[in-house]
Amino acid sequence: MTKIKFGTDGWRAIIAEDFTVNNVARVSEATAKWILKNGKNKSVVLGHDCRFAGELFAETCAFVMAHYGIQVYLAKGFVSTPMISLGTVKQGADIGIIITASHNPPAYNGFKIKGNYGGPLMPDKVQEIEDMITDSCSLNIRSKTIEDLVQEGKIKYIDLETLYVEHVEKNFDLAAIRNSKMEFAYDAMFGAGQNVMRRLFPDITFLHCDYNPSFDGQAPEPIHKNLTEFSELIKMSGEIDCGLVTDGDADRIGLYNSDGDFVDSHHIILLLTHYLVKYKKYSGKVCTAFSTTVKIKDMCRHYNLDLEVVKIGFKYICGLMITEDVLIGGEESGGIAIKGHIPERDGIWMGLVIWEYMAKTGKSLKELIQEVYEITGPFWFERNDLHLKEELKNTIVANCKNNVYKEFGAYKVQRIEDLDGWKFFFSDHEWLMIRASGTEPVLRTYAEAETKEKAFAILDAAKKVLLGN
Repeated sequence: MTKIKFGTDGWRAIIAEDFTVNNVARVSEATAKWILKNGKNKSVVLGHDCRFAGELFAETCAFVMAHYGIQVYLAKGFVSTPMISLGTVKQGADIGIIITASHNPPAYNGFKIKGNYGGPLMPDKVQEIEDMITDSCSLNIRSKTIEDLVQEGKIKYIDLETLYVEHVEKNFDLAAIRNSKMEFAYDAMFGAGQNVMRRLFPDITFLHCDYNPSFDGQAPEPIHKNLTEFSELIKMSGEIDCGLVTDGDADRIGLYNSDGDFVDSHHIILLLTHYLVKYKKYSGKVCTAFSTTVKIKDMCRHYNLDLEVVKIGFKYICGLMITEDVLIGGEESGGIAIKGHIPERDGIWMGLVIWEYMAKTGKSLKELIQEVYEITGPFWFERNDLHLKEELKNTIVANCKNNVYKEFGAYKVQRIEDLDGWKFFFSDHEWLMIRASGTEPVLRTYAEAETKEKAFAILDAAKKVLLGN
């Protein structure tokens, strides 16, 4: 029997290989038993995103939960991860579950668990559930239909889409955005944000907002190499002021300016911090993952904000958000959360904050980034994943641990930070980071510098040293 292991954000596996009805039932049974032991209300909010067989897997989970006497609030149709998280809070449920593999390739599906506070369930609790997974589910999962359980009141359908839309309407000046005379565009990457955005902004430009469980054969991850069609659409239009992108389950964000240039998460985190403090007069701690720009230090210093850098994985940011007064938490991969919402990544929410910022100031995205640069100075961030044999990957990691690397070509190492991987600083704002993937024979290299050319030069120099050529 397959050993089921939860990773950085849930359990993910290839559909029909390890992600099967029987294995979903095993995980669901362990989760149900955990709720019976630890839950207050014995209830769960449950849904699925746009991936293949999402409804089948969600209904499998619903059946198991209902059998154990747990009240199931089941979303009808596909929903995003933030909708599940928000619904969990609004419904007062013990946990939320969404069947999703987020930004992974189309062949994958997954099982994410949310705490009653509307963010990732903490790692120690997830481990408790994982430890309870048995070799097989003890139930006959075909003994009743979903319709039977709905009639018995054990499963109730919940409209999370409307709940989310109404929450947005209460928290944003949508009229300012709609009446700003700015043109906006949205690329759902065939993901779960599409219906909500059509309801909120029916008149903007849409791309990939159709139901396509195979995502047209591409991983729905909002990085520029996956978004060239959207970039070209903005360039060709000549009238679009900002383009918003969200990933498969709509918790990650990507942005494009009016020139069709990609705006990465580092710039978005800085933009949001600047807006929330200067314009909205918010306060609180800033929390970023280890691989995020060091320019956030300059921003925090400028506004006298506390900064805490945590390991990579949004669960570490969420842990702080539910225990401390956190203004914003963000990671390099596009997952960002802010005060006043749930402690959860939410690509649509973050995008609307930026659109509201543009509408209220009447400034372009480029002008707003220039405001940020006046505080932090300009910078460029790049990442390069090196696909290596496991042996070479392990050798490089050992070299990092043993402090072997003193220089990378012309770049001399001044100091090293090793919270989660290794950051080699060449100056205060110029650095290289090396971090091994825990699940693939991949070595991730990141670089930040003043210009695009310098960032690529650092990555090239690193590649030569690490691969010995």
